[in-house]
Amino acid sequence: MELALQVQDLTVRYGGFTALDHIRLELEQHTTLGLVGESGSGKSTLARVIAGLIAPDEGQILLGSEELRKKRSKEQHKQIQMIFQNPDASLNPRHTVRQILAEALLFHRIVDRSQVGRRSTELLDRVQLEARSLDKYPHEFSGGQRQRIAIARALSVEPSLLIADEPTSALDVSVQRSVLELFHTLRTELHLTMLFISHDLGVIHAVSDTVAVMRQGKLVEVNTKDEFFIRPKHEYSRELLSAVPKMPR
Repeated sequence: MELALQVQDLTVRYGGFTALDHIRLELEQHTTLGLVGESGSGKSTLARVIAGLIAPDEGQILLGSEELRKKRSKEQHKQIQMIFQNPDASLNPRHTVRQILAEALLFHRIVDRSQVGRRSTELLDRVQLEARSLDKYPHEFSGGQRQRIAIARALSVEPSLLIADEPTSALDVSVQRSVLELFHTLRTELHLTMLFISHDLGVIHAVSDTVAVMRQGKLVEVNTKDEFFIRPKHEYSRELLSAVPKMPR
């Protein structure tokens, strides 16, 4: 299968601290890679480097066959979109949903101005929100609905890679389930390629084809989902799995 993303010897240092230590990772097209590890392991740093929000000290990133350099073009930024844990931090509270989606659609010239309304309505329908939501502000929605708006904005520019950094961790269990079901639907219908970060192994099991495990800035295991949950390779992976609460018999 064709590779959507290649990360080669990626290293990031902050002063004397190594946040990412020669990370090597591949992601096949139309698949989802689940990235797990304890807090501070480097998961979000890796996501931000891939998204172009942090420049690496060493190594390279290839999107398809194209190398992504430290200073990326507008088109390269468009191709990788990121969904954050807290949509409140990424949605402009002064803008309506219509304005939020229009800004992305027009900046990246996805549609003509005359088609923005139609396309925005389609995007809301895609994330299971009603068209009347277009003229509301972010604070008028629940946390799960705001996350759906953030997903719609990320999808609006038709990216090659979608990065979801703990997108359900701030939601309660019932809302989390519905957002995960949305991701599953979007992945199936749109043939998405995703890097999905979560500390919750239940979430990773639900969304991933492949699982990558990080510890202290290093990638210690990459495995198929089934193999990871049945026969993990690394001792740290086994520790993570052993910490998951077991259902009473």
